[in-house]
Amino acid sequence: MANNDLGLLALRLGIGGTLMAHGAQKLFGAFGGGGLEGTAGAMHAMGFRPGKRNAVLAGASEAGGGALLALGLATPVGGALAAAAMTAASFVHKPNGFFATDGGLELPAVLGLSSAALAVGGPGRISLDEATGHVLNKRWTTVLALAAAGFGAYTTIKAREQTVAADASAQEAADAPADGPDTPVAS
Repeated sequence: MANNDLGLLALRLGIGGTLMAHGAQKLFGAFGGGGLEGTAGAMHAMGFRPGKRNAVLAGASEAGGGALLALGLATPVGGALAAAAMTAASFVHKPNGFFATDGGLELPAVLGLSSAALAVGGPGRISLDEATGHVLNKRWTTVLALAAAGFGAYTTIKAREQTVAADASAQEAADAPADGPDTPVAS
């Protein structure tokens, strides 16, 4: 057993465990999370529509991807699922800058990058992928999983951006004076 394998095990357990906890918050309300209904409402408010479907997808990607990473099983799939969810989360936090202390994208970006790196680099020898002869950890699996995750993240982010823009336009229209800005006021 090499030091690299111990390092990868520690990284997988830390990243995977963190992702599982975040997914459990979303899906089950564990660790003070909102559960599925609370997360669905938050997702809707952030522009992810429908909120419940997006809450299930985000929670399952985090919890499932995190579990696969922690176990070192189907590592490319687990890493890709987590990276996709964290990419979408990063775009939500992006307007707040980088640092988590300001509500920035620091945490989801680091979790996503680490997940993608594990998907590409592999789980190490202390893993279920190793124990199963890497049947679920092939180069083609990595390419396919990351491509599908990238496409999923891209379409989710674009749909959210369109929803946020439409909501902003609707709010502007609702806030505009009923007579319109250029209508002279009678005296």
